[in-house]
Amino acid sequence: MSWNIGDIFTGVGAAIAERPALIHCSGGRDRTVSWGELDRRSNALARSWLAAGAVAGDKVAIYSYNRPEWLEALVAALKARLVPVNVNYRYRDDELLYLLDNSDAAVVVFESEFAENMARLAPRLPKLKCLHQLDGVSVDGARLYEAAANGDAAALDIERSPDDLLLLYTGGTTGMPKGVMWRQEDLFRTLGAGGDPLTGQGRPGDIGEHLANVTAGAQRQTLLPACPLMHGTGLFTAINALLNGGTVVTLASHKLDAHALWSAVERHGVNAIAIVGDVFARPMVAALREKKYALDTLRLIVSSGVMWSLEVKRELLEFHPYMVLFDSLGSSEATGLGASIMTAGMEAQTASFKVGERVKVFTDDGREVVAGSGERGLVARTGPIPVGYYKDPVKTEATFRTIDGVRWSMPGDFATVEADGTLRLLGRGSVCINTGGEKVFPEEVEEVLKRHGDVEDAAVVGLPDEKWGQAIVALVVMRPGRSADEAALREHVRGLLAGYKVPKRIFAVESLGRSPSGKMDYKGVTTRALELSRSQM
Repeated sequence: MSWNIGDIFTGVGAAIAERPALIHCSGGRDRTVSWGELDRRSNALARSWLAAGAVAGDKVAIYSYNRPEWLEALVAALKARLVPVNVNYRYRDDELLYLLDNSDAAVVVFESEFAENMARLAPRLPKLKCLHQLDGVSVDGARLYEAAANGDAAALDIERSPDDLLLLYTGGTTGMPKGVMWRQEDLFRTLGAGGDPLTGQGRPGDIGEHLANVTAGAQRQTLLPACPLMHGTGLFTAINALLNGGTVVTLASHKLDAHALWSAVERHGVNAIAIVGDVFARPMVAALREKKYALDTLRLIVSSGVMWSLEVKRELLEFHPYMVLFDSLGSSEATGLGASIMTAGMEAQTASFKVGERVKVFTDDGREVVAGSGERGLVARTGPIPVGYYKDPVKTEATFRTIDGVRWSMPGDFATVEADGTLRLLGRGSVCINTGGEKVFPEEVEEVLKRHGDVEDAAVVGLPDEKWGQAIVALVVMRPGRSADEAALREHVRGLLAGYKVPKRIFAVESLGRSPSGKMDYKGVTTRALELSRSQM
């Protein structure tokens, strides 16, 4: 059986038309879009883009905050055999132009807040066929999205393919954004293929069986992606919830509002939340300390993308012990690299992951790392993985490697393998610090700093140094009412890590400037650390 996500969404819309598909929480004025409405509105959008000249394989860029229209546009593109493209709404003109041009965007759906950006850039996009503005007064050449969504909603008579694509652009830690090409069938399979995402059980054999499961509510979730849909964690968890006939709840705030999040959980019976590590979990814990919420429906919090510490997981479970905390090791280039599951009765150490048979760790020269050897290697996954990077064969060859006739995705995460087969994540090789001949992964030092009771957040970088090659420097954000004691923080690290991993300097700052998805801008942090170091010479 081959699978196409557009076909699945078409079938789900007909099977459970009256059930809620999308809920948007905005200042107490919640808006619900049923599956029937999502089906009709996505059909109308798809028809409007095809009428404007879009053809199969053309790209639809979605330049928006979290809201129902983000997912309506996604579903419409997949139905029309167009390729959805995520756009980072924090990008400035150069990055934005690069992404829209590199992706060959034919359609752009954008917030009115970004109208001036699109007015500047649209004339420089030669393949652009259609602009749809979500609200407000439209810019020259743009149609209002709502008018298109209320157009001809007849079903599309289109034969789709499992090879139809979704493009997930990722900024990474260096260079311009890269478009990861996912075949729809591979994406469906890597997201669980309609079965239990934890055990893999209950996977349907064909679309008829899947739609029967959807109608019965076998894997139905009410999911709240706290992280942006423009990034992989938010987008893929939302797609998976919808594929199984669930409901996706979005928040109007453009930054994490933990009280609004818990209120939405309480109001709409949310049973799953998607976050990105401690940067989301810590404010969520703080909000629970300030106010009591009814969390009895919540069964799962899933995180991916950055470290999620044992200490913060413990705090969450103190407030609601009847849930599973699922820490997923993955990236835009490979999901399901590893899993760490924690409950009130079963703890899991930070950065320690169980792996399946499709995951291995390889050295740079292609040797498999032996369990218990202590040797470092790159985490790799085979099976349903991306085709490669859009229009970039060089980077594709470097990341998607064939070893002994098997194709692997190796996004750049370094790890060791414990004697029991557990994977111990070290960090990304692209930000690895070389100091005095030793390799230090920033994430390891950051997590130790955050274990200090006075530290809220931390970033670690390497700065040029005549003696060491690179000197480890840390920036820390202190908890409210706490002050930084550099000597005490260095001793805290020295008590838990080897001496060469202790930062040479630690500077307190008000913010680290993380992205809305919780990712660290290591280039920006390095520049800031360099300025602080020079100012105190």
